[in-house]
Amino acid sequence: MRIAILGAGESGVGAAILGKKEGLDVFVSDSGEIQEEYKNVLSKFEIKWEEKQHSEKEILNADEIIKSPGIPEAAEIIKKIRSKGIAIISEIEFASRYSNAEIIGITGSNGKTTTALLTFHILKKAGLKVELAGNIGKSFARVVAEEDPEYCVLELSSFQLDDIDKMKCDIAVLLNITPDHLDRYDYKMENYIASKFRICKEQDEECLLIYNSDDENITNVLKKNKGAAKLIPFTIKGNNSEGAHIEKEEIIINIKNHKQLNMSIMELALQGKHNTYNSMAAGIVAKVLDIRKEKIREGLSDFQNAEHRLEFVAKVHGIEFVNDSKATNINSSWYALESIAKPIIWIVGGVDKGNDYDFMSEIVDKRVKGIICLGEDTAKIHAAFEGKVEEIVDVMSAQEAVRQSYRMGTKGDVVLLSPACASFDLFENYEDRGHQFKQAVRAL
Repeated sequence: MRIAILGAGESGVGAAILGKKEGLDVFVSDSGEIQEEYKNVLSKFEIKWEEKQHSEKEILNADEIIKSPGIPEAAEIIKKIRSKGIAIISEIEFASRYSNAEIIGITGSNGKTTTALLTFHILKKAGLKVELAGNIGKSFARVVAEEDPEYCVLELSSFQLDDIDKMKCDIAVLLNITPDHLDRYDYKMENYIASKFRICKEQDEECLLIYNSDDENITNVLKKNKGAAKLIPFTIKGNNSEGAHIEKEEIIINIKNHKQLNMSIMELALQGKHNTYNSMAAGIVAKVLDIRKEKIREGLSDFQNAEHRLEFVAKVHGIEFVNDSKATNINSSWYALESIAKPIIWIVGGVDKGNDYDFMSEIVDKRVKGIICLGEDTAKIHAAFEGKVEEIVDVMSAQEAVRQSYRMGTKGDVVLLSPACASFDLFENYEDRGHQFKQAVRAL
């Protein structure tokens, strides 16, 4: 069998390694330049590759195409593949064919990285043979190729879910669905919602769907089609007979045939309403896997979040600097603002993905004293918040953003980089943006 892989990042290279291990004829093609580390890996495994082009002769004679989640359907090479009737799948789908792991898939517009990391942390602490993969860290294919674990926690983006076919999540977690990446979904929310629900597409009655019952986009779909999986909800607004809810400042996790878990929300390592949801979801996963209550409590209380996700950087003359560069949509930034009780100087901006800043109006009124617009798309930010905060300043570098925010701040304030936008106007990616921010803070 001959496979062509489009994109030679972590996802594509992982798929190439697995394909080679399974004895397939593998060709890797990237329209851009391939990073040196990935070139070395492909050469080591004697995998044929090309960069800065897509050779149709090599691609269109494949039996199957594995494409990077970043390549849109509108790309010319994808149109040609579709016209030839060649199957296109994701690396996640490909890897699942060769994995015996119990798959815990986690998706949502916001919080999926944190919840995946938190779930992995608890399972690892409990001694399970578990790996973390997908939209974070190693690709699923590379994990399967190197050492297929007993359990695999997968962070799954909508782009990865778009090209799955038969992959089944034994446990699926659906955190929330709010507008994001709508440019990839014909600006139709229903298309984006359908993409997220592909996480439970192949689930049967032996599977579990853990979901946020406070999210109307999720509950509206489940009212029409419950699917085959057993449903386990979590909420901070109601009271569930099974699942998780809040009672007297405590998380209650109650799963049939398992002992009830009670834990004060003040003990959680991650504070803020959105993180309570994330902690509930991870706690339910651990509970259904029969992890002891003590280990779950310990994991929920000593977890440290990922880099670029509400990451404390430093305190300079009483002003705290927090790096939330991974917040690339307004919902993520809303959650960040909501989690901080002190006056905030908010660094926001970048490549706008169709943001409606009216959604942020109330939280900005309550929490934000000044705004630093970082990037090229600033008109909408000015229009939304001019007159609602003491000062708005435009800057074109992370260094200038830090200097201006430090000038604007006083002791007890928090400078929050939470851009609500993509990073590609001034930075390579959100990691580069976060690293430049941290370097600038440390240079103060």
